[in-house]
Parts: sequence; C-alpha cells; structure tokens
Amino acid sequence: MADSADLYRTVRLIRRFEERAIEMVRSGVIPGGIHPYIGEEAIAAGVCAALRADDVITSTHRGHGHVLAKGADPVRMLAELAGRETGLNGGRGGSMHAADVSAGIYGANAIVGASAAIAAGAAWSHRRAGSDRVAVTFFGDGAVNQGVFLEALNLASLRRLPVIFVCENNQFATSMRVQDTTAGTITGRAEAFGIPAQTIDGMDPEAVQAAASGAVARARAGEGPAFLECLTYRFEPHHTWEYRVRPRYRTDEEVAAGRSRDPLAIQAARVPDVVRAEIDAEIETLLDQAQRFAEASPEPDPAGALDHLYASGMRGRGGTA
Repeated sequence: MADSADLYRTVRLIRRFEERAIEMVRSGVIPGGIHPYIGEEAIAAGVCAALRADDVITSTHRGHGHVLAKGADPVRMLAELAGRETGLNGGRGGSMHAADVSAGIYGANAIVGASAAIAAGAAWSHRRAGSDRVAVTFFGDGAVNQGVFLEALNLASLRRLPVIFVCENNQFATSMRVQDTTAGTITGRAEAFGIPAQTIDGMDPEAVQAAASGAVARARAGEGPAFLECLTYRFEPHHTWEYRVRPRYRTDEEVAAGRSRDPLAIQAARVPDVVRAEIDAEIETLLDQAQRFAEASPEPDPAGALDHLYASGMRGRGGTA
C-alpha cells in the first residue's frame, strides 16, 4: 500500500511525463504521436500501488501511465517513445508496445482487448507453478465487446485465475460514446461469468488503491478473478493527431466538466505543500534528464531491422528443434 505522498508522486510523474511527451511530439522528437493518458492517472497509480514487484500487468495503446506506475525507468521509457536504441525495447516498441519484463510489465498492446488474454495466461502459469503472484490487465470501455476479452473472462472464471480486470471507462472508444457501443452494463460482462465486479471512482487514486487492494488480496488467496470498472475521463484527445485535425465529437463544455475533478488536484490536496514541492522538483529534474538522454541517444541501426522478430532454439515437447 502506498501512502498519500507516494500516490501523489506517481500521479504527478505520469502527468508531467505525458505533458513532456506531447511537447516532444510537437517538436518532432517523438515520431508518429501518442495516446495521452492525462486525466486517467489515478487508475494506474492506485492499481499498481496494490501490487508486488513480482506481480505482472498488461497494458493498452494508452499505456504510458501503467508502465510508469509499475516501475519502469522513465528515462528509458521516454527514449523508447523517441525510437532510440537506449529505450526500454531498443526503440522497437514505441508508445503502443512498450514492455519491461524485469518489472513485470508484459507490454502495451495496440490490439483492443488483446492484453486480457495475455494476462489470463500469465495468471494461469502462476497458479500452475504454485505461486501467489497476481496478473492485472488494463483495458478501455471499447474492449468489453471484443471476443478475445470475453474469452479471457470465461477462462479466468472457469480456472479461478488470479487476474484482475481493470476497465478504464473514459466514456469514449476513440470518438464513440460508450452508450452507443455497449448494450447492458460493463460490469454485467464480468457478472455473467460469475466474476465479482464493482464500479469505482477512477479519478481518486486512494479510492482506486483501496478497491484494487481488496481484489488483489482475494486473488492472491486463491479466490479467483475480480473486475473493476473505473469511471474516468480523458482530458486530452484520443491521439495527438487530433491537435491538428480537431474532430468535434465532444464539446468544450463537456471537456471542461470532465476536467473539474482532476486526479492530480485530488491527490495533491492530501499532501503537505512542502512535500509536494519537493516531489514536483524531483520529477522535473528527472524528466529534464530523460529528455536530454532521449535526444542524445542514437537511433537504431537499420541493418538490424529484422532482429528479434523470430524466436530461435525453441524445442517441442519431444525435445526436437
């Protein structure tokens, strides 16, 4: 369990990392753009605060917050977004596929809903090994109607897997409102498979941590999966390309209302001013270092473009190559 200052530190790191990344997209240092996580930081911070270092997560195309909250190096993460050799994945994963297996981060995934099955598989392997490790999968409201996601729910319930399903319901699947895409309820998806589900305030880091801690403890004790629907709001566009094309699927008034409960402000109010100032300064120094590191790092050698695409030395059950 993280205390109020630790939760603030994580939320502040994610917020300032994303703001710095947006600046680097605009300057051309980060190619291709990103999906900003601004506004949703409480979920990554609260859930990952409930995990142990050896627990694992899977993420989404909007995954920077999850990767940072689980403990990846922000310096190497920013270099990864910039496509540099020094990045977490040598510049090959980028924004939508960043991973750090050493920190239990089994990767972001650009395929909507796909990470749920990966987390279920990881949880199954933990159970078969006799471990009490837990897996968490993050996904958006747009994923709850995907077949592979529903299959993962079924498997997790059937095998009582130690996996937590965390839905970041920011009310839009790209530009489509959740009520236009989802029949019934989101928690009803899990309940249909006999998985305990609850809807929580995804803008409050401590509320998220409390709910996640209960779900994780239950899974660790062998009582099976749980499902958390975290109600949140994406402050920024779906993708940075929207800064140029400016699609009008939500009004300025709606965005302003969504911003009225800022997870950073909510958590900041729980931390003494002097402590908050120290944390803010530490994070700015860290991100200054990260940006300098990314900009000074070399780009990958094109001659190695096909490296790491295929596994080698794998053997079948019979022991033959």
